[in-house]
Amino acid sequence: MAADQGSSPSLRPGVPPTASSPTAPVVTVAGPRVHRAEEVLTPEAVAFVVGLHRAFEGRRQELLARRKARRAEIAAAGTLDFLPGTADVRAGDWKVAEAPRALQDRRVEITGPTDRKMVINALNSGARIWLADFEDATSPTWDNVVSGQINLIDAFEGRIHFTTAAGKGYTLKPAAELATVVVRPRGWHLDENHLLVDGTPVAGAFLDFGLYFFHNAARLLAKGAEDPNSGPYFYLPKTESHLEARLWNDVFTHAQAELGIPYGTVRATVLIETITAAFEMDEILYELRDHAAGLNAGRWDYLFSIVKNFRDAGAHYILPDRNSVTMASPFMAAYTRMLVQTCHKRGAHAIGGMAAFIPSRKDPEVNAAALEKVKADKDREAGNGFDGSWVAHPDLVPVARASFDAVLGERTDQKDDPGPSEPVTPAQLLDIAGAGGTCTHAGLHNAVQVGIRYIEAWLRGMGAVGIFNMMEDAATAEISRSQIWQWIHNGVVLADTGEKATAELVRTLVAAELAELLAELGEETYSTGRWREAARLFEQVALAEEFADFLTLPALPLLG
Repeated sequence: MAADQGSSPSLRPGVPPTASSPTAPVVTVAGPRVHRAEEVLTPEAVAFVVGLHRAFEGRRQELLARRKARRAEIAAAGTLDFLPGTADVRAGDWKVAEAPRALQDRRVEITGPTDRKMVINALNSGARIWLADFEDATSPTWDNVVSGQINLIDAFEGRIHFTTAAGKGYTLKPAAELATVVVRPRGWHLDENHLLVDGTPVAGAFLDFGLYFFHNAARLLAKGAEDPNSGPYFYLPKTESHLEARLWNDVFTHAQAELGIPYGTVRATVLIETITAAFEMDEILYELRDHAAGLNAGRWDYLFSIVKNFRDAGAHYILPDRNSVTMASPFMAAYTRMLVQTCHKRGAHAIGGMAAFIPSRKDPEVNAAALEKVKADKDREAGNGFDGSWVAHPDLVPVARASFDAVLGERTDQKDDPGPSEPVTPAQLLDIAGAGGTCTHAGLHNAVQVGIRYIEAWLRGMGAVGIFNMMEDAATAEISRSQIWQWIHNGVVLADTGEKATAELVRTLVAAELAELLAELGEETYSTGRWREAARLFEQVALAEEFADFLTLPALPLLG
């Protein structure tokens, strides 16, 4: 096996020859050294990941090509509809497998990256579920990817602790008080350039899922007798079709068989965060029915997906200022209503979206405003039939829990409530113009600020970043840059100034933002950051003539 100085010397070729792959693969671990990496990147674990790659990489590439073809179809038609070929699935009388005990009560879920401090705080937070995020809340440096896996193993073994530079220590509460871990691997579109098989990068999804499943599936099951909150559970991001869900289901089936884990042990919740997936909710659950745990309303990526897919479809699809689009907007209300209807009809959990407001322990006014907004959001979700919801900060757990306690009481879910019987129509899902709102210079300025500040932090290895009292991740940065692209290419006139949105105006705002950051941070701190790189990348993904599918794709080569 080829390897550089960052690889473990004990690594060996991954999988035995098969009929379709007659030669042993050449596997290269090309990442920088990571402390304790040898505990995760064992020969057997790498071989397991390589097995996933060789079995499924061809299908992943076919599905990524299909995404491009689907986008071309949407551009030509200017609309979407339910799939005629799967009408029997939508009309069928079927349900997903019953939820395991650990996933029956999901009234509050906290999300966050897998750094050591976050692991402890999230598990201790009082939430029922912790989404351990290798995707939008993680900047996929090799150190973050590998150390995140180490941190999860340490948590399951009860040996994790963290001490700040100031000497403050963090340790886990008793096991009975900890949240259930649900891991979110990277989406199908992202490669892991630090692990190559025959010169080809493995999918980030295969690496994140594979390492976690290999090291922890049996460990979690062994703990099950004494800890019913254990099991190999996952969130699946960026899914665009039921065929992509089918691939995940086949990956689960393969992985369970390879390690002797009973079929159906894996459970997955799918984020409905693309407009195409919204038209295939039934089909996605059906493909995963033996492994399905529910659907989640991934609101921020959903907005990005609408802009991306309908960016050149005319004025009807122009999204107004991001912060003016609420879940009460007609097209968002239709999306969440259909998600609840679909889940409850199929016996699955419906999980609400992210409360991104960050409470302040130093500013009572900011704190009160954040808590009020979160309470209103969670009251609405609980009242609309959701079985649980997300928060991004431990201080918000009690707020969300109170909203769902008030509706659920002693029940674990609201699956007995099918919701309104009236079906949601394609026109309702696509009624972007019905949201109202306007495109403003203030909104454009905010998009530039959020985009640059987030990308700079991401380049330094931070994937979840507090900006202007909001927890921002890759999804919100995607909205920021995609809206700018859409406004410019549709000749939007800004309502508050009368200016036309142009590349020149955006470049002026970028230059002003860099000057503001220099004044805000001081020259010494500013010079240690990656602000000019971030600005160049932001301009690339916001202003280039050709729209980049994901800003992380051109950004990946800039990471360590």
